[in-house]
Amino acid sequence: MSKDNNTNRRPMGPGPKGHGPMAGKFEKPKDFKGTFSKLLDYLKPYKVKLIIVIIFAIGSTVFSIVGPKVLGKATTKIFEGLISKVSGGEGIDFSYIKNIVMTLIGLYILSALFSYIQGFIVTGVSQKVSYKLRKEISKKVNRLPLKYFDKVSHGEVLSRVTNDVDTVSQSLNQSLSQIITSATTLVGVLIMMLSISWQMTIVALLILPISMIVVMTVVKRSQKYFKAQQKSLGEVNGHIEEVYGGHNIMKAFNAKEQVVSEFEDINNELYDSAWKAQFLSGLMMPIMNFVGNLGYVAVSILGGWLAIKKTIEVGDILSFIQYIRSFTQPITQVAQISNVLQSTMAAAERVFEFLGEEEVATESQTPVKLEKVEGRVSFKNVKFGYNEDKIIIKDFSQEISAGQKVAIVGPTGAGKTTIVKLLMRFYDLNGGRILLDGHDIVDFSRGDLRSNFGMVLQDTWLFSGTIMENIRYGRLDATDEEVIRAAKLAHAHRFIKTLPDGYNMVINEEASNISQGQKQLLTIARAILSDPKVLILDEATSSVDTRTEILIQKAMANLMEGKTAFIIAHRLSTIRDADLILVMKDGDIVEQGNHEELLAKGGFYHSLYNSQFEDVESA
Repeated sequence: MSKDNNTNRRPMGPGPKGHGPMAGKFEKPKDFKGTFSKLLDYLKPYKVKLIIVIIFAIGSTVFSIVGPKVLGKATTKIFEGLISKVSGGEGIDFSYIKNIVMTLIGLYILSALFSYIQGFIVTGVSQKVSYKLRKEISKKVNRLPLKYFDKVSHGEVLSRVTNDVDTVSQSLNQSLSQIITSATTLVGVLIMMLSISWQMTIVALLILPISMIVVMTVVKRSQKYFKAQQKSLGEVNGHIEEVYGGHNIMKAFNAKEQVVSEFEDINNELYDSAWKAQFLSGLMMPIMNFVGNLGYVAVSILGGWLAIKKTIEVGDILSFIQYIRSFTQPITQVAQISNVLQSTMAAAERVFEFLGEEEVATESQTPVKLEKVEGRVSFKNVKFGYNEDKIIIKDFSQEISAGQKVAIVGPTGAGKTTIVKLLMRFYDLNGGRILLDGHDIVDFSRGDLRSNFGMVLQDTWLFSGTIMENIRYGRLDATDEEVIRAAKLAHAHRFIKTLPDGYNMVINEEASNISQGQKQLLTIARAILSDPKVLILDEATSSVDTRTEILIQKAMANLMEGKTAFIIAHRLSTIRDADLILVMKDGDIVEQGNHEELLAKGGFYHSLYNSQFEDVESA
């Protein structure tokens, strides 16, 4: 079990709460400029590829833009041919029309090809950036101090790895090429419109401010509803996940009506915000089409008048109307992209905030490596507090010989696990030193230090996989025979053989297909297999039957043989033979000694011990 602390695998259990697949979107970043600058640093290695993307995006757009002008020439030629035919002339020049059609096909094929190439490159770049971000987050998780996870939920961390990185990736994939395409389309279409008729262009441009006002009004009004929608969606996901995870408890306490009522309230909020958000955003295109149609009417009337005056050709009117359609589209896209960029920067900001969190203190450049660990532990004037202004362990000194059994007792919340966290160097001391075999624990690498410890805690830390794999996790190079031997010493072999498929039975995601006692025996077998010199044991027999408790105690005895053991004790009757008992109250060590010495003092331990037996007798 000693290596459990270094694992990157996540214990099976409920996932993040309140973090739906879209959580984090439509938020505004606190520092847009700074976040954008950091994101650009991640894009710098792909500078050449991005330049190629820009070139191909411009090429694709240009070929697409030229198409209507060429099509206009074909229309004009057909119109002139028909007029000529009516007048008794040669009629339509089909050879010329054929050449124009072939040119158009060539232009549109090139446009599609360029668009495909730039899309392929952008997808690759965005996925590499998200891959790098996830990789850095994964490494960062292992460098963060335990106090970070005390204040931040696992769901929040997972949300940054999944939701936020996905938002950045998708936005980069969609927005990079779209920004370039939209900008190129706006400029290119404007040039082509001016080349046909500056008068018609001015009329068309009058539509622009109307379109912008409409777009910005709709976006501004809908954005708050989108934010509310994402918040409600996260709450719905969190509620469903919580209810599903605790389904049995919900049923046992007849909380069905309350749960359904809560869900209906949240679901109504989601319905209300989602309806308004989708309705308002759905209005954008009909309104834009209406404004665009007004533009078509104005341009058509002006174009007809100019054609009569022979200022422009008939085909140019068709081309110009197509350009107007192309002109209004990127305006809508730019408005949508601005929203996407806001959410992208908000998501990126959350990722960079995580990557910028304070890390654990750097390790020694020349770490101590012990060939053989005896298991001597020394506490010298140890001072510690989770907050520097509130020291809970004020001045603790104690010499613990190899093979001694040290029990840590005290009421719930007294800080019993604090000593364990300090030993494992999950937290660094505010003062004093802890030594392992005469060497300060800060002189070890954290990996080497923790490999000397084995842990059996109340949280059994089983993973989805076979029983063989779960036990072998204590020492990955162990043979099947060594795993079975460890299981026998842990008194787990007998129950394993009675299970379907025995050692090859798969423990499910919640580890609910074996009992609590069986889980504990498996974790003891894992610790026996790892064979550490120092043990940390959290008695967890309160939720098992008497027969299983006896088995666990026998397994614990086999595990502790010849090892230094720190036992977090809940039942004081089980630690009467401990070599040293540390009595904790309100985070501080108030008494220490063996069982007889502490009882003779008549202090806090004495009252704790007697109160347990009084509870038993009264029960």
